[in-house]
Amino acid sequence: MPVISASIISLVLGYTLSQFYRAFLAVLSPVLGQELGATADDLALSSGMWFIAFAAMQVPVGWALDHIGPRRTVAVLLGLGGAGGAAIFALATAPWHLHVAMALLGIGCSPALMGPYYIFAREYPAAAFGSLAGMMVGAGSLGNILGAAPLVWLIDAIGWRQALWGLAGVTLAVAAAVALFVRDPERLGDDHPRGSLAELLRVRALWLMLPLLAISYAVSACIRGLWAAPYLAEVYGADARIIGRATLAMGLAMVIGNFLVGPASRLLGGARRTLMIATAGTMAVLAALAFRPDAGLRLAMVLLALIGLAGTSYAVQMTHARPFLPTHLIGRGVTFLNMISIAGVGVMQFASRPVYRWAADGRTPDQVFSLLFLFFLIPLSIGFLIYFLTPEAPDE
Repeated sequence: MPVISASIISLVLGYTLSQFYRAFLAVLSPVLGQELGATADDLALSSGMWFIAFAAMQVPVGWALDHIGPRRTVAVLLGLGGAGGAAIFALATAPWHLHVAMALLGIGCSPALMGPYYIFAREYPAAAFGSLAGMMVGAGSLGNILGAAPLVWLIDAIGWRQALWGLAGVTLAVAAAVALFVRDPERLGDDHPRGSLAELLRVRALWLMLPLLAISYAVSACIRGLWAAPYLAEVYGADARIIGRATLAMGLAMVIGNFLVGPASRLLGGARRTLMIATAGTMAVLAALAFRPDAGLRLAMVLLALIGLAGTSYAVQMTHARPFLPTHLIGRGVTFLNMISIAGVGVMQFASRPVYRWAADGRTPDQVFSLLFLFFLIPLSIGFLIYFLTPEAPDE
């Protein structure tokens, strides 16, 4: 299968929508607050519902990839959950409607990345997996960019409800393209063992990866999708356009970083070493934000952009883990790892809400966000230390 084809393009578009839907609440928060009375707490819950629903779907999605194939798995879920969730969002009149819509969107987006990863793992050489995984995440991360300043411009032009109706139509069209163009890899023969999730859980190396996997992407996703806007607004008085530019910069950093995954891994001597260096850098940036959250708007925007690079760690971790997965368990393996990563985002979304409320009691905005950034730094540091025990991948 060629790298660039109608099949791959349709899958990239599906993942672009997944990236968009997980992050677009950041710029919608002012208008949703005005029209629906949605508070920061409400939006944190809505955002968390996307990630929890997404994570809960990973085990059934893994089974479906191994038994049904990526074409129908991606097309059906994206069409029903993705387009349906966008439509409910467009009709919302109360904050709880947003919770339902975001849960449906999480279900619809749940196979958007795992479908192409399954194809890459089955159809391409193992040595190419890292570059392909990074390219998919990098290209799909354009959804993060579309969910920043471009979404602000669209809302200004036609209104947020009309924008969501348009997105529902686009999502349905992409699902149809996946159904039309994607071809499933050849089924494994009867000589391959069927395996189970229990067999996968016996791989010791994966357990050592899980703590960092659960927190590293959560740092970027939670801060960009939930806390960047209130941080800039409360500490610096930033308006929607400044927030849009800041989240756009975070999205661009993620795109660029993911395209560099393959070259960086080759230059630095493997995915494991690359991830350790990248995580150490993220920890340094979080420490700077925690200890000087009020150091200046420009510096804050630069540091937030560097946080966007933390999203790059996901593709690197999947590259490190891929050689440990048996061929007959690729579908369930990649979705299990994805479940841990996305569940980590959901948990951190929910957990950050009471931390924010507790910190806001009697403290200044810079003190509040200092504690919030520290909340993300501590578990990232723990996961980083455990990751030192992981072995190199068999083919590195």
